[in-house]
Formats: sequence, structure tokens, C-alpha cells
Amino acid sequence: MTYLGIDLGATTIYAVVGDENGDVLGRDSRPTPQGPDCEAVTNAFLGSARAACADASVDPDSLLAAGIASIGPLDTDDGVVRDPANLPDTVGEIPVVEPLERLVDCPVTLHNDATAGLLGERFDVENPPDDAVYLTLSSGIGAGICVDGSALEGWNGNAGEVGHFTVDGDGTMPCGCGKRGHWEAYCSGDNIPRYARRLHDGEPTSLPLSDESFGAADVFAAAGGDAFADSVLDRVAEWNAHGVATLVHAYAPEVVSVGGRVALENPGVVEGIRDRLPDLVMTSTPDIRLTPLGEEVVVRGALASAVASVSDGGN
Repeated sequence: MTYLGIDLGATTIYAVVGDENGDVLGRDSRPTPQGPDCEAVTNAFLGSARAACADASVDPDSLLAAGIASIGPLDTDDGVVRDPANLPDTVGEIPVVEPLERLVDCPVTLHNDATAGLLGERFDVENPPDDAVYLTLSSGIGAGICVDGSALEGWNGNAGEVGHFTVDGDGTMPCGCGKRGHWEAYCSGDNIPRYARRLHDGEPTSLPLSDESFGAADVFAAAGGDAFADSVLDRVAEWNAHGVATLVHAYAPEVVSVGGRVALENPGVVEGIRDRLPDLVMTSTPDIRLTPLGEEVVVRGALASAVASVSDGGN
């Protein structure tokens, strides 16, 4: 019995084929096309699914179920991603469920990627806490939220879009969604370099601010040797801590598990949240940790969703 899990991210598509225990039998990863349209993204998404099946020596039409984890916003009723904030505007609406159903000829589930990350951890960890958050800090920011043992999905699957919490009432930075002052506009991998440029006021720095290839990795790499880079990362840590404090006050998690490339490649990000959070939270402070499943936490959650859709009869 085999299942497919696929993660459609803003920068990378991951696909895995696995068994009912979550053991991975085949995998594929490739860059997410940045346009020119939705068809390019859907074709890459299906290509990754086919390649993972080939790597596992499995025919796509022999799968029992498939799970999709995707960037949002979602419309789970129609099985599409609607105008994702972290892809070019020309991409528009991306069909995902129907094209995959045609490929695999089996039931397909669809979750927000951060919710899938939460499901991946709950599937993999023995006796997971009933109150927990999986937070992804990557190209965007989002959260999978579990309260009293139940994962929150929300209307059309869009619960947990915490990257669009307003953390800056002055609205200094524009977000990819078109609004201003959102957490994601300051602390996501795509926006840290933009924020650095905004903060720069002529002070000496080794950061290549005018270079088109300037990215978040440059800021983190300069930490400890460049005073301006350190000041940028200190501001980012403050915004991250304020965002997590809002999560804590809203959902009272016992654990906040953090994933996404920004956090996984820079452990100081989690340390910065952990150090600042007690001063911001008036309730119990949760355990803040890096996800033990690394960069595959979301795709493994998509796989877990596929397994669960069969084992629990789709409930």
C-alpha cells in the first residue's frame, strides 16, 4: 500500500511516496516555477509527483491516496490556490486537486502547508501534545495550530495565515499580499533583504545592498562581523518574538515547533524568539524548538494526511 505526499512551496516543490507507516520509498524535489502562468506551476507539480512515483517504482494509478500541502490562500472547496502572495501576480489561480486526481485516480486531500507541517509532526512523534503550533519561517510565514487535540483548518483551509498578523501599526513595510505592516513583510526570507534596505541609513556595512542577488542569507552570514547586519537581525528577532507572543496568547500552545528554511539554516532565529518571549507573554511560555523533521516536515505531513484519509475513512 503506497501513498503520495506533495508540498507546493513558493520556492521548491517536494514530493514523496511512502507506506502506511510514513516510511519514504521515493522522492523528488525541484524549483517552483515563478511563472509565466499557473500552467507552468501545475505542470511542475505533476512532474514532481510522477518523478517520486518513478523513484519508488510505483505506478501513479496504484496509489491509495494523495495529500497536498500548499502555500495559500487556498480554496479547498474548489481545490485551488488563489493568487498566492509569494508568487508573481501573473500566476493567478493554481488548480491542484483536480489535476492530481486525474494523474493518480485516488482520493486527494488539500491542506495549508503549515497545517501539513503540524500533521507531519503529530504523525511522527509519539504522544504529541494536544496544544501545539508548527510555525514556518521561510519564503513566507504561516502556522499549523492544534488546540485540544484538533488541528484548526478554518474557512476554506486558511486558518493559520499568521504571517499576515499586523505587527507594525505604522505599516512601514509592504507585504507581498498588498497590505502593510504584516509580520511576513519583515521576517520572511523574501522580505528580510527588503527590510535591510529600508533600515539602512548610510552607516558602513559589508552587505551588498545594491546587488540584485542580495538575500537573507547574506544578512545572516554577516552576523557578528557587521554592526548593521546585527542591528537588522535584532529587529527581525523582535518582530518574530512579537508574532509568536500573539500566537501564544491566542492559542496557548505547550510547544511551538519552528521550521522553514530561514529557521532551519539559521538556528539563532529560534534562539532570538526563545530569549525575548518571556518578556512579552503574560501566560505560560511554551517550549520553542526547531522541528525534528527538518525540511521534509511539510511534505511528510501531506503524506500523513493521505494515510489518514484512508485509515479513518476520510473523517
